[in-house]
Amino acid sequence: MKVENRLVSELIPYARNARTHSDEQIAQIAASIREFGFMNPILIDDKGNVLAGHGRLAAARKLGMKEVPCVLHYHLSDTQRRAYILADNKLALNAGWDDEMLSIEIEELQGTGFDLNILGFDDIDLAVLDIGGAGDGRLSDEHEDPYTRKVQTPTYEPIGEKPRIADLCDDSKTREMIAKIEASDLPDDEKNFLIIAAYRHVIFNFEQIANYYAHSNESVQRIMEDSALVIVDFNKAIELGYIHLSKAIADAYVKENGDED
Repeated sequence: MKVENRLVSELIPYARNARTHSDEQIAQIAASIREFGFMNPILIDDKGNVLAGHGRLAAARKLGMKEVPCVLHYHLSDTQRRAYILADNKLALNAGWDDEMLSIEIEELQGTGFDLNILGFDDIDLAVLDIGGAGDGRLSDEHEDPYTRKVQTPTYEPIGEKPRIADLCDDSKTREMIAKIEASDLPDDEKNFLIIAAYRHVIFNFEQIANYYAHSNESVQRIMEDSALVIVDFNKAIELGYIHLSKAIADAYVKENGDED
């Protein structure tokens, strides 16, 4: 592979790129480039179409850069090019974190006086990792309760009639899987395991769940809260480890229904 500088004005972002970059993230990438340099070249084809590095290209434009380092790839067909753009983003998202090792690394960097904002971790991330002098996994007074500042606690008011239990989720795929499993000749222990795994296909309707919660008595509500079906106390949600689930639910709702603020 050969790295060569190309004019930013000549590079062509993929018009159907499904990966989004917020203004905040572009600013973070730009800060990283200022600190470390342009460490990761942009991947392009022979026509200057961007295969990977749309965020870096946007950051370069924000910084007023005229040229950026690129690696040219000529071997991909049109189908492979489109597929690779998706794969490059998705495969990176499939990675995880070793929280213990991550905490050690960030704390040691913090001890040197390094600006942690350049790493892309915000105060919430650091609080979850118990970094920043909080000592008990909570945020310091300087950043008091950013969860409730960033997410308004919902108010659950009954709307219309109480939904039916059947309205709260779609378990048709799960029931279909269980029927196949039970009809198989597999040993009982394998059947039991696969039946448990089949419940991962249940699709919850959180809007209906919220309305069901609002119609329910206190005992049912408490169990629904403990199960993270609804979030009413963000401090409790953080303690129980559900804050990431809450964010995933919120992201899924916005994706399905649009951002209605």
